Amino acid sequence: MTESNAAAAAGRARSGAEEFTEVFNRVKAQVSRLIVGQEPVIDGVLTALMCGGHVLLEGVPGLGKTMLVKSLGEALNLSFSRIQFTPDMMPADIQGTMVLMETDGGGHELTFQQGPLIANLVLADEINRATPKTQSALLEAMQERQVTVGRRTIRLDEPYSVMATQNPVEQEGTYPLPEAQLDRFLFKELVTYPAEEEYAPILERTTGEREVVIEPVADAETIVRLRAVARAVAVPDVAQRYAVRLVMGTQPGSDYAPDSVGAYVSLGSSPRGAQGLILAGKVRALLAGRFSVSTDDIRAAALPVLRHRILVNFHAQASRVGPDQLVEDVLEAVQPPHTAE
Repeated sequence: MTESNAAAAAGRARSGAEEFTEVFNRVKAQVSRLIVGQEPVIDGVLTALMCGGHVLLEGVPGLGKTMLVKSLGEALNLSFSRIQFTPDMMPADIQGTMVLMETDGGGHELTFQQGPLIANLVLADEINRATPKTQSALLEAMQERQVTVGRRTIRLDEPYSVMATQNPVEQEGTYPLPEAQLDRFLFKELVTYPAEEEYAPILERTTGEREVVIEPVADAETIVRLRAVARAVAVPDVAQRYAVRLVMGTQPGSDYAPDSVGAYVSLGSSPRGAQGLILAGKVRALLAGRFSVSTDDIRAAALPVLRHRILVNFHAQASRVGPDQLVEDVLEAVQPPHTAE
């Protein structure tokens, strides 16, 4: 590559990085007009969208999980749909089905009526209330970016992202997500109670006479273009090795696993965990004005990327040791490798 070509490529990279940060902050500002606080969760949802990933939002009712995703849908000029899962919901209810319609000439023809899964941004409310059969239909859309109804296969338009919510307390009438489906979520974000000083603006925005209006500030074409910018961020060998070692640190029997992992973990993260760390690190690097991932970027993504990829055993449940504590143990035990290794 000549010097002029190299300079032009560097200029395009800087321009793409600047647009990425600008759009990210514009969308975040619109969502924050309605959502008070919860900045790490908002950042996580937007990061997953820019990575092409899915997010599982967990928290008790009333914390604004649904409102957050709806606000994101309003801030983006994307097709948006919401599915309220119930135990009696069937795959056809979310995928779509063939319907016999009457034609103008008095005849009949089969017409496909698409379901709410066919959208750019899908809000899957209370996902753990869906039966395994319905969850498997959602899994196909999440992983394969397609919906299969009979012999008909429909490719889903990009960007495509599923934002799912679940209540960690109420488990009656629910179907816990299998590990295979949990692994398809890039992040699991925990939505916590607001701080005392955040209640006043929450009440003002939700019970006041002035309605908060969120304006669309980005479209599908922009999101797809910025995803390519994020994937072009360089990953030094030291950052990649650190991501791999963190993932191996969650696997019992690994050389990098601390004693607590061996004692409390039945199943550690798959390679998708390393992929998630790298993708999230790329977005974090861009937002910091860098075009190269650091080990700090990888470390910052560890909790939301790995917490749902760790299956604890009965001993951990009896000792009240959760995945977050185990991820923290891994972060303490596994230090960033030296460049010279």
